[in-house]
Amino acid sequence: MFTGIVEEIGTVKTIQDDGSGVVDLEIQASTRLNDLPIGGSISVNGVCLTISGFGENVFETQVVPETLRKTNLGLLCPGNTVNLERPIPASGRLDGHIVQGHVDDTAKIDKLSPDGLGALLVTIKPPNSLIKYIVPKGFIAIDGTSLTVVDCGKDFFSTTLIPYTINHTVLGSRKETDTVNIEVDILSKYVESLIDIHKE
Repeated sequence: MFTGIVEEIGTVKTIQDDGSGVVDLEIQASTRLNDLPIGGSISVNGVCLTISGFGENVFETQVVPETLRKTNLGLLCPGNTVNLERPIPASGRLDGHIVQGHVDDTAKIDKLSPDGLGALLVTIKPPNSLIKYIVPKGFIAIDGTSLTVVDCGKDFFSTTLIPYTINHTVLGSRKETDTVNIEVDILSKYVESLIDIHKE
């Protein structure tokens, strides 16, 4: 489990695609890796991946076809930056919200607008299948970053990036029409499931 509090911005070093459908990523990071084992989990742009190896200030991971279909990891190129977060320990502090690292889908940034001194209002149009899970002042994870929904409508939602988030996550370099990973609040899905059960 993750919290959506990005710890570090990593850099994609190499991408290997041998045609088998599984893509190998090598990502440069720093001391955030010192307590992670091979076989452990790490969030890359909000996607929970398994660490398959280590090098000098780099880790390796593999991305399967379903993940490539449902996330923006298939769009990465060497030199691109990614949000990184280690799993939260059971004794850790839940500073953001519960983020599973199971991206629901991708969406494109529709509009970026200045919103006060140094802040940025981001408007996103998610797939229709996700909009029902998004509510004003609720949680949303964008590229693994825990954010608060400012407003939403039938085909959009908006959130504000504070200066710290702009400077310490990849969201600060995103542009209009860029594709981002979306994970909605898992609690909304549980509520929907319980309601559906009682309707039967």
